[in-house]
Amino acid sequence: MGCFQYHSPQDTIAAISFRRIGAYAGYFDLFMGCFQYHSPQDTIAAISTAQAPAAIGVVRISGPRAREIAGKVFRSAHGKTLNDIRGYRALFGHVQDENGEWIDEAIALNFRAPASFTGEDVVELSCHGGLYITRRLLRAVLNAGAAPAGPGEFTRRAFLNGKMGLTEAESVMQMVSARGEQAAKAALAGHSGALEKKIRSVRESLTKIAAHLSAWADYPEDDISGVTAEGLKKSLQDVRNKLVSLLKQFESGRALREGVDTVIAGTPNVGKSTLMNLLSGWERSIVTQVAGTTRDVVEDTVLFGGVPLRLADTAGLCQTEDPVEIAGVKRAVDRIRSAQLVLAVFDASRPLREADKKFAEEIKNSVCVAVINKADLPQKIDKEYIQSRFKHTVEISASSGTGLELLKNAVLDVLGAADFDPSQGVLYTERQRDAASNAEKSLEEALSALENGMTFDAVTISVDDAISSLLELTGERVTEEVVDAVFRQFCVGK
Repeated sequence: MGCFQYHSPQDTIAAISFRRIGAYAGYFDLFMGCFQYHSPQDTIAAISTAQAPAAIGVVRISGPRAREIAGKVFRSAHGKTLNDIRGYRALFGHVQDENGEWIDEAIALNFRAPASFTGEDVVELSCHGGLYITRRLLRAVLNAGAAPAGPGEFTRRAFLNGKMGLTEAESVMQMVSARGEQAAKAALAGHSGALEKKIRSVRESLTKIAAHLSAWADYPEDDISGVTAEGLKKSLQDVRNKLVSLLKQFESGRALREGVDTVIAGTPNVGKSTLMNLLSGWERSIVTQVAGTTRDVVEDTVLFGGVPLRLADTAGLCQTEDPVEIAGVKRAVDRIRSAQLVLAVFDASRPLREADKKFAEEIKNSVCVAVINKADLPQKIDKEYIQSRFKHTVEISASSGTGLELLKNAVLDVLGAADFDPSQGVLYTERQRDAASNAEKSLEEALSALENGMTFDAVTISVDDAISSLLELTGERVTEEVVDAVFRQFCVGK
């Protein structure tokens, strides 16, 4: 990646899978060692379907020579060429290599600039989805004159050609990697411009404030309407509140996208493994009446209330002389300390023991839901003690599934995802969060300047800084280095 660069929108691009399989392993090493993004005059290509056997495989070609290059490998069954048909039309035929040897039957779909994903001439060649056939077709396209596309280079060209904003482009990979319904909705809203509209609304409010301040600076003797310290404070605080609200949603959105490291913990034989199996939907952990059955960390990933939970069922926390149990307890403690969410399990059918109380005290300040298990048995636990130490407490029966909905609601609440509305537009990358945070800090500085009786000139500087940060967030004022960094996170072919 030392000499990697994106191409310009005029280039036609192509790419090969970055998997080290068979004869392509050596090509992979060579490719990654000296890859650069291409100029707009290059035509680029890549496999745009998953690198796995499938019904179809698609090789996408984009750039000024897209039809020419595709025409070297594609032959229509009825003699027509891609130049003979309009955009959004397709031809059936076959694809062949540079020696004229058939590779497969294929369909060529023609897109003419600017009415394409990238804004350039684009041809998509669809063949049967075998890995060998798809990669052989890509090699034929590369040999016909296309350059291998870099990570996200098609989407990068779409951004550079004004087909989408930077936040909309970033949402493409969020859609690809979405692990649940809520994450997919958030990504789709971002791709539809929900976040960009929200940021532009905030920026327009700041621009009006900046315009009033500019008029005040140019005509200080005049009574400029609306330019008073109190009026500015209210206007700036209203805008800042919107950014604060947006920033608060970031962690909830990240939980939906990336999942939450979740530990099921407690003393021996409280039902941790039974809860693990309930959440997993199958017998992931061994369950017996013998305390200490779980000796090591058992892991699984589940979608719970729309949030991916990376579950870890840990050994029971207790004093023991057994060296295997000691190792299991140590691993459990380590996982609890690093967890983003702890499901602290207690046995409702027995009085609290000292080990239970010690465990409760140690994790009471963690992001945690106290789970009082075995609610279907006669109750002996001191519920008030648990409720006094945990904000979120639920009673369930892991063996029967009773109370599972209450647990789901408590998990969503403690993660801040209970009232999360992905359709409203959310921040979903660290770059976006940093830009919004910088804007919010600039507004905080502006308000501080007003509180300290400083002149409006100082306020103007802070407002301008906030506007610059928001322009960077939407990509309207962003460096090439930032653009490259965004798209290098994409997969090849997107």
